[in-house]
Amino acid sequence: MLFNRGWICLLSVILTLIAQGSTEVSERSVRTVMADLMLAERSEQSGLIDELSTFGDTIIADIYEAWRTGGIFLLEQDSGDQLLQFTSAQQWELVATGAVVSLTEVQAQAANKQRPARALRKQMKRIIDTLGLKAEDPSLRIDSAIKLGRSQKSEFIPALEARLLIEPAVEVQAALKEALAISWLANGDASQVVQAVDTLKELHSVAARAFLEEVLEKERNSERADSALSTACTEALAAIESYIKKQEFFGSFFRGFSTGSVLLIVSFGLAITFGLMGVINMAHGEFVAIGGYVTFLVQNIFINIFGLSSSAFGWYLIVALPTSFLVAAAIGLGMEKSIIRFLYRRPLESLLCTWGISMVMQQGFRLIFGAANVQVNNPTWLMGNWSFAGFQMSYTRLLIIAIALIVVALTWLLLRQTNLGLHIRAVMQNRHMASGLGIPVARVNTMTFALGCGLAAIGGAVLSQIGNVGPSMGQAYIVDSFMVVVTGSVGNLLGAGLSAMGIGLVDQLLQPSLGPVMGKITVFMVIILFLQWRPGGLFPTRSRSLDD
Repeated sequence: MLFNRGWICLLSVILTLIAQGSTEVSERSVRTVMADLMLAERSEQSGLIDELSTFGDTIIADIYEAWRTGGIFLLEQDSGDQLLQFTSAQQWELVATGAVVSLTEVQAQAANKQRPARALRKQMKRIIDTLGLKAEDPSLRIDSAIKLGRSQKSEFIPALEARLLIEPAVEVQAALKEALAISWLANGDASQVVQAVDTLKELHSVAARAFLEEVLEKERNSERADSALSTACTEALAAIESYIKKQEFFGSFFRGFSTGSVLLIVSFGLAITFGLMGVINMAHGEFVAIGGYVTFLVQNIFINIFGLSSSAFGWYLIVALPTSFLVAAAIGLGMEKSIIRFLYRRPLESLLCTWGISMVMQQGFRLIFGAANVQVNNPTWLMGNWSFAGFQMSYTRLLIIAIALIVVALTWLLLRQTNLGLHIRAVMQNRHMASGLGIPVARVNTMTFALGCGLAAIGGAVLSQIGNVGPSMGQAYIVDSFMVVVTGSVGNLLGAGLSAMGIGLVDQLLQPSLGPVMGKITVFMVIILFLQWRPGGLFPTRSRSLDD
């Protein structure tokens, strides 16, 4: 039995080695095929061209460009001819293997320059143009299909059809169908053109709008305005326009939701401090800038330790979020103990003092980091978009929405499930009664102000992923934050959340039709009218402490 098992194992090893050897023999590299093509007779070139067309390696384009421009040389030797590619600094590479070789001056002078024939250049150009259809990255295949389709050249139709038969990715299949339909608009007969128009209508092809308008214009100029093709083009353009408007609406809605999420994060802290202490903190925007600058510093630390191209670099944002919160909370705690606690229930004095603090902090940012904006790079895992029903949503804005939801959940748990939250709610409802019941009001004020500053810094950290980080980055949000707090009712977190989302959505939905400036003015006017109707905001708080 052991003898039989030994022979079986030995036989399997031999068969494996034979299989590997036959595979290595049968599989020819791109360089080998290119070298054979350069040395082949004209009768043999057709088969090599077909073999080369099965590869998707971009090195084909590099070697062919060198061949076309005179960078390939043939060195005839007794040991065998060698095809060499001249690179730079007197360096040479073997075309068949890519190995670097050194030549003597006599050998370099004896090498003969090689160039492809005119007929071969045309065939190679078709391979180079369709090279992207065989790329490993689906996005590159999509880009190549779009490029070939928009050229409307009939010579690319066979390559597009062949790729469509074997393409596994659904998104790439749609791009190939779109490219083929656009190509048939210029190269098909009447029935093929009508079928292509119907296909573009089903695909809602925005890229084909100009081509469809051109076909429709030709039909009308030929006095065939009532033809089947003209009707099909009109219906396709109407469907595409409807699709574009729907995409614009959902795009504005998504941007408004993400903008509202940023406002929510920034405004939550302001809603707590303003409602609890009655302090109009005009320096709240500078704590947003602190979050942005802390994110910048954490990013630089990761770059110095791991490098910009390392996979560990992407974790810097995860570290920067809690770090920003802690740094801003510490600064806010010191500010409350030294300045803010003397300004409780003195709104005019607090407004003037915090405005001065804001100017000092901005100048401090300029002295430390410079007046220009600093660069914060997005992690690689945040680059790109998530596609849903043809609508693109960036990963960065999706992360902002997720962080806003986490902030809301954690703040609710803090206020509802902890002793500190119980004390904060008690002080917000009636400061004097809370003090009489033994609640340490001064300590609650300090912790609450630090919490509000930390939340603002988290807003700055997420803003660094979609905007510039500079000394005045928080000033763009301070006015909107106060609008959110006042509209949602002072000290009411539910009202602040609903108000932030409402202002963000209305602002983004109005911008496409009214423009950025008029859209913002319209939002201000709506808020003014709303406060005239409900001066206390969405959920006005009724407490004797507010009547003091």
